[in-house]
Amino acid sequence: QVQLMESGGGLVQAGGSLRLSCAASASIVSFNRMGWYRQTPGNQRELVATITRGGNTEFADSVKGRFAISREYAKNTLYLQMNILKFEDTAVYYCHALVGIHNYWGQGTQVTVSS
Repeated sequence: QVQLMESGGGLVQAGGSLRLSCAASASIVSFNRMGWYRQTPGNQRELVATITRGGNTEFADSVKGRFAISREYAKNTLYLQMNILKFEDTAVYYCHALVGIHNYWGQGTQVTVSS
């Protein structure tokens, strides 16, 4: 069982930046893939950014060039650097990990961008 704990959400003005963190309860070195997803009320959870064990990344078109995903093995932590935030980035952001065949999710952190 892996626990994921997000932090770093909050209220920011449009054009600002935030960095989300996701601390894992186990070593992330062997995780097949980690990523960030987001969800707004009444909508499905959508992919924001992912990174594979080999370092390959994928981003939603809406965040390309503005968001960056990275990880720090020593801290078993995944990050999402969000720059030039827009009102439409407002959502609950969830951390995800694929470990073997098991999917794990964090509890989510709210990001609110004021226009």
